[in-house]
Amino acid sequence: MKFVSLGSGSSGNSYYLSAGNTSILVDAGLNIRTLKRHMHNLELDIENLDYVLITHDHADHIKAVGSLANELDKPIFATEPVHEGINRNYCVTSKLTAEHVRYIVKGKTVQMGDFMVTPFEVPHDSSDCVGYRIEADGITFCLITDVGHVTPTIEEEVSRANYLVLEANHDVNMLTMGPYPAYLKGRIRSGRGHLSNGDSAHLLAEHGTPKLKHVWLCHLSEENNHPELARKTVEGVLREYGIIPGVDFDLDILKRKVPSQIYELTV
Repeated sequence: MKFVSLGSGSSGNSYYLSAGNTSILVDAGLNIRTLKRHMHNLELDIENLDYVLITHDHADHIKAVGSLANELDKPIFATEPVHEGINRNYCVTSKLTAEHVRYIVKGKTVQMGDFMVTPFEVPHDSSDCVGYRIEADGITFCLITDVGHVTPTIEEEVSRANYLVLEANHDVNMLTMGPYPAYLKGRIRSGRGHLSNGDSAHLLAEHGTPKLKHVWLCHLSEENNHPELARKTVEGVLREYGIIPGVDFDLDILKRKVPSQIYELTV
């Protein structure tokens, strides 16, 4: 299995996975020209994408879905409420036609080529929101972003993962002292907002297992977080639990606007 982050943050989120003869894009929050450029620079062919999976209907996750569907003829998979939200969203100027709409159901596993894909509930202030467990070749990859609060379902999915992309959106002190208006700070801190660095750290420490090989922290806020602060906070909590990043599993931070390297995921 191969994994690459094409962008991670409020400017646009998109993640690429491939295994065997199948390739998947999870979220399409970059504009289509940027998405094409990033993939081309990584020697990935956007024309060969097989499936597009959407977590939720906020603009930074769906900006390119119309182009992917209507220009490139790619099927767009999302829950029914998310598809309704996509249809309403102002940023999707090229609306999806029925032939490109595919519905998924939380908790129901679907085979997509060489992948087995299971969407699961994630609390967020969108029309609906899911994380994805994606399995192939004996590998369990999990992506959990835009998380208002940790649920038993999320804890269980973290415990299943060999490879995990997990939101670490903000530092609580930076958010509290920062420039955002009170209503926006309240939204982010709410049970339908975003996970803090500390929230993510405790989730990892308490529910990650020895089979976890690599964690990528995603969706860092530009105003209320910093990559090294996120790393320091998460590493500090993990060490309190006797878990050593770089020894027990690898820990990396995904950049907002710069694609990651292509990671080779092994059993």
